[in-house]
Amino acid sequence: MRFSSFVERIGGEGAAAWEIHGRASRLKRQGKDIILLSVGEPDFDTPPAIVDAAIEGLRQGHTHYGEVVGDHRLRAAIAEAHQAQSGQPTDPNQVVVMAGAQCALYAAAACVLDRGDEIIVPAPAYVTYEAVIGASGAGMIFVPLKPEHGFQIEPEAIERAITAKTRALLINSPNNPTGAVITRANWERLAAICVRHDLWLLSDEVYAGLVFEGEHVSPAGLPDMAERTVTINSLSKSHAMTGWRLGWSIAPPSLAKHLGNLALCMLYGSPPFIQDAARQAFAAELPEVAAMKESYRRRRDLVCGRLGNVKGLRCHRPEGGMFAMVDVRATGLSAHDFASGLLDAEGVSVLPGDAFGHAATGHVRISLGNADGELARACDRIERYAAKLAP
Repeated sequence: MRFSSFVERIGGEGAAAWEIHGRASRLKRQGKDIILLSVGEPDFDTPPAIVDAAIEGLRQGHTHYGEVVGDHRLRAAIAEAHQAQSGQPTDPNQVVVMAGAQCALYAAAACVLDRGDEIIVPAPAYVTYEAVIGASGAGMIFVPLKPEHGFQIEPEAIERAITAKTRALLINSPNNPTGAVITRANWERLAAICVRHDLWLLSDEVYAGLVFEGEHVSPAGLPDMAERTVTINSLSKSHAMTGWRLGWSIAPPSLAKHLGNLALCMLYGSPPFIQDAARQAFAAELPEVAAMKESYRRRRDLVCGRLGNVKGLRCHRPEGGMFAMVDVRATGLSAHDFASGLLDAEGVSVLPGDAFGHAATGHVRISLGNADGELARACDRIERYAAKLAP
């Protein structure tokens, strides 16, 4: 039996990137002493007030169909929070609730990109982007971010990559995997490029709540950008709600209508009791959320402080997010061979940077989603493994 050409567009290197993580997970299930630093999974529990809101929703029978585009109260809360953060006047009807930011990004790409279009993506870039863009039929044009410049974006390089086929930019700040945060000055230059070339901007802001240095700038709030920006966000990382699958897009009203149509045929809405939980996340400042952010900052300092002094390694200090990129090229191994050897020799699983694009060749990504003690133990093992490779 044959498959459609669609299946080829959703495969590729990105889908194969998790081989080492999969092997490590199997070893851990077998009882081996494995430290998993290869996936962005917070080790924190979802704040109790959010959990209680979901339980209360279940008890009240909120288990039936809800509004396809999201509960109007939740959309109002998201719109209010986004407007306060970005300065962009935001109507609740611009918000479409989806099953996580991943789903929201997929829907946005499907609604603004056609086969033959091009979308420019700074790289390193999150591994699922390849399949998301591939599913739309568009081509993804990578613009490398240079390790020697701290993986900071260069707007001029973005503009040089624009062709007659360019339809959009897809930009993630803070960046996964590098943790680089785009400055306001660079956002203003990127916004001018979008306006000058009449481009859409898909802004992936899932790590917006985890900025340690500088500020998070939401580009939809910049002049002339609201009409051409789709803001993608979720509660997954900021509130330790990865498994709840609750994200959203904020788009111009005309596009929000199309996103709602796609939600109708693809999802038919998000579970109402999960939306009850999400509303609680916006209802008040939760102390657990601030504590999680501070923990990630402390873990970043721990990992970069330890590995920054290891011969053969160079740790890029992230400005935000929950990952650290480590340059392993001086060990003489490729990122894949380093990660594979580290798992075999020391039982530590990290993700090879090659999965995020050629700009991350020779780097590995380390998750900060583990407790301090486990991260310290992992650093001991990484240091021991690197010492064996030192010339």
